[in-house]
Amino acid sequence: MRLGPPGALDGPDLWRLARDAGLDVNSPYAYTLWCRDFADTSVAARDAGGALRGFVTGYARPGSPDTYFLWQVAVDPAFRGRRLARRMLDHIGDRVAARGFTHLEATVTPGNAASRALFTSFARDRGAEIGWSPLFGADHFPHDGPEAHEPEDLVRVGPLAGPPPPAGRPS
Repeated sequence: MRLGPPGALDGPDLWRLARDAGLDVNSPYAYTLWCRDFADTSVAARDAGGALRGFVTGYARPGSPDTYFLWQVAVDPAFRGRRLARRMLDHIGDRVAARGFTHLEATVTPGNAASRALFTSFARDRGAEIGWSPLFGADHFPHDGPEAHEPEDLVRVGPLAGPPPPAGRPS
């Protein structure tokens, strides 16, 4: 996999992958705008043929310039189980730490065990603290129809440091 910022023409592919991965899907326009305005705080994972297989989107949190907010992590269903989400998280963690961000935040629904494990292992391997707290309850979202949404807990990881030492080598 080749990891790097998304390009200006990647918006439709991010939108399709979000849909295929079962995420809350934003408009195609939002993904296209994201690739223009937030490419430096996002990651696209491409296979050897150049096809998009995963992405991470995020931004500097307004009012908290030391905090990187991770918006979405998507992995092509055919590429799950290959640690791609973790590799993308490590990649963006290195990039944002190098830019001076000291903390990473994201929201996770209470039942999303895979995302909870991802952020927990990321914090552990970087020697960072992790905290979980309720952020948005059921009352923050529509209660019926296709827009019904589970509550979201805030995960906060930090302080961020550079990349973890390679496996088998002391830090």
